[in-house]
Amino acid sequence: MKKNFYDKLVKENLKGSDDMKTEKLIVLGTGNAMVTEYYNTCFAIKNGKEYFMVDAGGGNGILRQLKKASVNPAHIHHLFITHGHTDHVLGVVWLIRQIASMMLDQKYKGTFKIYCHDALIKTVVTICDLTLQKKLTALFGSRILLVPVQDGQTEKILDYYVTFFDIHSTKLKQFGFTIMLRNGQKLTCLGDEPFNPLCKKYVLDTDWLLSEAFCLYSERDIFDPYEKHHSTVREACELAEEMKIANLVLWHTEEKNLLNRKKRYKAEGKQYFKGKIYVPEDLDIIKLK
Repeated sequence: MKKNFYDKLVKENLKGSDDMKTEKLIVLGTGNAMVTEYYNTCFAIKNGKEYFMVDAGGGNGILRQLKKASVNPAHIHHLFITHGHTDHVLGVVWLIRQIASMMLDQKYKGTFKIYCHDALIKTVVTICDLTLQKKLTALFGSRILLVPVQDGQTEKILDYYVTFFDIHSTKLKQFGFTIMLRNGQKLTCLGDEPFNPLCKKYVLDTDWLLSEAFCLYSERDIFDPYEKHHSTVREACELAEEMKIANLVLWHTEEKNLLNRKKRYKAEGKQYFKGKIYVPEDLDIIKLK
């Protein structure tokens, strides 16, 4: 009996160890800019105990989302900001406030690196200078580092090589990125606008594609996605099929059908894409394997 018990315990520990090694997509928010029921689309890739975070939503709700997701800011040392719209950048100010305070309290080790295109650095610094205490902003340049990235630039972040690319936005300069995971799979984030063919080399044969889908194609006359420079589920899925994508994550959506969003989006998407479709809820965790 005792041997069987210990054998079971060892298996459970090994399983937990494997789970720790599995990279995970922590979904912090899935909504578009004007949602009130969801949080704005942002996420983190978990690598062991550390996180590579992407965007931070539009306010201090990011602190609540991190808490609910059991993400300790002490383990966020890398953040990428895709662009300067309010629903992506304003939460960054609250994250900086949180981390800077932890630094001063000796509860945060090392530096906090924020990656974004060069024009966005001034925006982040200006907002912080206007809204945060000087003792917090004094950490810029020493422990809070703003790292400018250019189209095609590759940076070593955690165990990854991350290549940033200009998505050629029709509204405001915006970057996406592509990353090779430890398991050899490729993950690409397209930002929150429709695909531009100039980005094809980053998207083709991606194992995980993160794409906005503002609404169903069947409801395009209701939500006017094209006026807002967004795509629908159909277009995102047609792109994924053309680019030979294995796994497609759809978010940055409207929120009029909270209970049935996942079911309805998958139903429409399956008409145009043969791979696996994910329509996550806020705080979902997707294992990247």
